[in-house]
Amino acid sequence: MRAAWIIARREFNRYFSTTVAYLVLFLFLFILGILFNSAIQRAYQYSLFQGATPPDVQVILGPMLTLLVFSIPALTMRLLAEEQAKGTIELLLTAPVRDWELVTGKWLGAMGFLTVLLALTFIYPLALDALVEPGIDWGPVFAGYLGLFLVVSALTALGVAISAMFRNQIAAFAVTLAVFLFLWMLGALSPGSTNPVLEYLDFGRHFYRTFYRGVIDLRGIVYYLSVTFFGLYLGSVIIESRRWNG
Repeated sequence: MRAAWIIARREFNRYFSTTVAYLVLFLFLFILGILFNSAIQRAYQYSLFQGATPPDVQVILGPMLTLLVFSIPALTMRLLAEEQAKGTIELLLTAPVRDWELVTGKWLGAMGFLTVLLALTFIYPLALDALVEPGIDWGPVFAGYLGLFLVVSALTALGVAISAMFRNQIAAFAVTLAVFLFLWMLGALSPGSTNPVLEYLDFGRHFYRTFYRGVIDLRGIVYYLSVTFFGLYLGSVIIESRRWNG
């Protein structure tokens, strides 16, 4: 496991030396700020005439989730695809590093950067708490952020696995985004379906029906952790196949 932490630390530091990571960070916070400001203005304008209830944390969680679906592919596309394009993957495979340690280290490094990103967005709940009288309910905030962290964990693991399939970062980005959108739109692709398998695989369902509403659901936690472990396992299998295929 020590090798995984070394790789994770290297990947985490590399994020802060790449233009793409800073661009994603800036655009994420900038777009979220615009959407947050717009939601607050609409809510208060509406409340002046209709006596509506003040906005809650859902005006933050919804946009964040959508932005993460589009941001994570840009942050994971290079993790293993770049190593293969540069030929450095051979050095890693001949080093005393097991396949799962390599994949886990890459995942941990990306998770570290994304955790920093989530932490920076906490300024918006704090701002909302200052704007709303007598303040917001922090229970749904922490439940929502727990859900976001689990979503990030699962999507990042899938992103690492897909990155292991390609040498071209753009191809890795496109396929990762397509997989994310498919998982997210699974419920919309089968409206009214009572198929328990489709309902369980619906990625957004586990978030919007529980964490988004301030409810911590064990089934949702198990689902996202299962996807995380599946992504890490798939990535390890792909790296192992490359090791033996040369």
